[in-house]
Amino acid sequence: MASAHVRTGPRPLPLHLMSAASVWTGSRLASTLSRNGSLGWNPALAPLAAPLEASLRSVPAEAFAAALDREIAARADAFLGGLERYRRHPYARDPAEPPAVWQRGSTRLLDYRPEGGAPVLVVPSLINRAYILDLMPDKSLLRHLAGAGLRPLLVDWRAPGVAERGFDLTDYVAGRLEAAAEAAAGVAGGKLGVLGYCMGGLLAVALAQRRPDLVSGLVLLATPWDFHAERAEHARLLGQLTRPLIESFAALGEVPVDVLQMFFLANDPLTAMRKFTRLHALPAGGEAEREFVALEDWLNDGVPLALPVAEQALGSWYGENLPGLGKWCIADRPVLPEEVEAPSLVLVPRQDRIVPPLTAAALADHLIDAERISPPLGHIGMVVGRGAPAAVWAPVTAWLAAHAASTPLSRRPRKTGL
Repeated sequence: MASAHVRTGPRPLPLHLMSAASVWTGSRLASTLSRNGSLGWNPALAPLAAPLEASLRSVPAEAFAAALDREIAARADAFLGGLERYRRHPYARDPAEPPAVWQRGSTRLLDYRPEGGAPVLVVPSLINRAYILDLMPDKSLLRHLAGAGLRPLLVDWRAPGVAERGFDLTDYVAGRLEAAAEAAAGVAGGKLGVLGYCMGGLLAVALAQRRPDLVSGLVLLATPWDFHAERAEHARLLGQLTRPLIESFAALGEVPVDVLQMFFLANDPLTAMRKFTRLHALPAGGEAEREFVALEDWLNDGVPLALPVAEQALGSWYGENLPGLGKWCIADRPVLPEEVEAPSLVLVPRQDRIVPPLTAAALADHLIDAERISPPLGHIGMVVGRGAPAAVWAPVTAWLAAHAASTPLSRRPRKTGL
């Protein structure tokens, strides 16, 4: 299917271009400083740098500058060439979706196996669109689960509407998510396996604690919990940025997508330069190129975040580490993994740069009945990478088949909130 327009991404494009340009201009400056001996080195690296600097000074300055300029130009051409290949690629995602069996406001519940099977409620992040779990026909965790006889029911949050712009995490968990879980259990006629991914995992933990009558098993993929267990200073910095962020977008009522993308970019400012340079080297028209474009389209297809949710996620989670301290509350009740009755499977990808491994591993330590898997993959690669089917999909499917078998609903023991 041909694209009718040139893509505007990767988002935010000016920041990606500026990050790449800073590397190229910085290389020129660093070479000059190194030649005159005024480049400051980390003391641990200085012994290794000394022979390199001596070698650099042995090359005539004009010849080295010309060679450096040629290399910068070649790298810039590769980066910009890859960027244009992406922006003009004809790929477009098939818009066909499974049927929605429930909807409230902007939130829907999509049924990936209407003919039945052990039900699995799938809870994605509020920030990125849910279809990362159904990216392409052959890169779909949800369709893999359905093909194995399970019945995935996906919570598709979509962009906040007028009502959702005022939502906080209690509204999403005790309101929307519990309602969606009740609808899923009613449709499927049994208790649910629940699978949460990233931010969705925190919401899933809260659901499992609050509604043991609905949950038979809990799978958590790359779910942060102790936000200060690793890279604590970075987390605290995000917390410090929360108040000016909220004040800046108070009139809008939500944090725009490009602003959220900037937070992800802060994890690795040069990620665009590296990945689009790799795209430039791929064979044109091949499957690898198509997979790259599909994933990049998803990365740039985010949704805004309601201001109260942004304030809680950035300020209370990252800044104050309330989940890790046992102080994060939904409807005035602390969310405590120790109170989750259902058995759990926690996946901690070892190459995750978005959710550092120790941050996610802490959750397995708190759950009272938890198994742990640490696949050698990254945050996104664990669901769509080439190693995902063997390292993640297969064990998750087997675990859910054993723990999400249709179980009659138990009577709800108490009223727990909204």
